[in-house]
Amino acid sequence: MKRILTLLLAAGCALCAMGQNNRITVRGDASVSNMVQKHIELNERMQTIPGYRIQIASLSGANSKERAFDLRDRFASEFSTVQAYIIFDEPNFKVKVGDFRTRLEAYRFLQTIKDTYGGYIIKDNIYPTPLNFDDMLPESDEEMN
Repeated sequence: MKRILTLLLAAGCALCAMGQNNRITVRGDASVSNMVQKHIELNERMQTIPGYRIQIASLSGANSKERAFDLRDRFASEFSTVQAYIIFDEPNFKVKVGDFRTRLEAYRFLQTIKDTYGGYIIKDNIYPTPLNFDDMLPESDEEMN
């Protein structure tokens, strides 16, 4: 008798489960959907990769914002081909320079600026420059031999 009741109960549960139409409807505010879509679009435009930068300052206190911008401008005038960034990481204004794919590239550049700016290498997301494969090719056929 117990087996029959258990079998009937299991059959009834299975029939109820088969009656579902496998659809899920999510109802929410349209502004949330718009914000998610804008976030997706922003991520598609701002493509970064893991890399390295050199942090040359972390400033806090009075006039730290102005000092960070002055340092960035001074660096940019001296090294116009290297991008400089100011990041506000409360309560500090950090000045970071470069978009280096490898730690070795960052180290080479750090050796160039260490006497004037100091700094240290940090892992960061960088904006990569496209690789120029022409620079990697030998200049003449003699170099290939």
